[in-house]
Amino acid sequence: MAQDSGTRTLISQAQLQRGKGKAVYWTLITLTVVIFTLVFIGPLYWMVTGALKSGQEIAQTPPTLFPKHPETQNYADAWNNLNLAKLMFNTFYYAIGAVFFQLVFDTAAAYALSKLRPIFGNVVLGLMLATLMIPAMVVIVPQYVTAIDLPIVHVSMLDSPFAIWLPLVANAFNIFLLKRFFDSIPEDLIAAAMVDGATPLRTLWSIILPMSRPILGVVSIFAVTYVWKDFLWPKLVMPSPETRTLSVGIYAFSGGTPMNVVVAASVIAAIPTVIIFLIFQRNIMSGLTAGSVKG
Repeated sequence: MAQDSGTRTLISQAQLQRGKGKAVYWTLITLTVVIFTLVFIGPLYWMVTGALKSGQEIAQTPPTLFPKHPETQNYADAWNNLNLAKLMFNTFYYAIGAVFFQLVFDTAAAYALSKLRPIFGNVVLGLMLATLMIPAMVVIVPQYVTAIDLPIVHVSMLDSPFAIWLPLVANAFNIFLLKRFFDSIPEDLIAAAMVDGATPLRTLWSIILPMSRPILGVVSIFAVTYVWKDFLWPKLVMPSPETRTLSVGIYAFSGGTPMNVVVAASVIAAIPTVIIFLIFQRNIMSGLTAGSVKG
């Protein structure tokens, strides 16, 4: 009798060993993996190969699978003609600011809801999570009206980095992630800090934050990738060519630029986020699952 491995699956080991069960199982697994790989990798492959094609070849129908005569000059033209260095600097600057503001304010909000437990804290958390059900397009107009005339101070934030940073601060999803992680930190540590005379702020700085590096890394990566890929909001609040982000800048120059050069610019714009994911993918997964088990 085979020894039970203790791992539960949709299909038992007995069914896999019976008749053609094993062959059918692995056939379905292979087909599923191949299909999903083609769905996700296909557009990336077309983008990378399209950046090496001539203008005529990238526009022909049906498209070619491989460039007939690869043209690496397209990347140089994209970098110089679309001023990608300036656009990339702007995007990095906005991303770093978004990381800073989200880590400061979202961490403070999550810590208050998790450990300080203010009155009506659960109500506030529920209302914040309810905003995740509201489509982003619905709040575009009130956000834009607020950006062009900030209440109380009556200042326009157009072409100001705060027009990107401030809306990102109120991120209910990140607050929820941080709160869930903080909930998994034992209360005994907080009580011991209070006995030693530590204030809530000191407890956050000396105990909570050092233990929360995985989830803080996840929030940082989410902030960077969101700013990097966002298009509609930066297009509305950054109308000046000097303040545009990568996605907005590429779109603005695409009208009078050959398609193969635009595709090459898209490849260059995608490289930083791909590198970030490849470097920090293990941190992302560990951070997302670290708060799932208490102890």
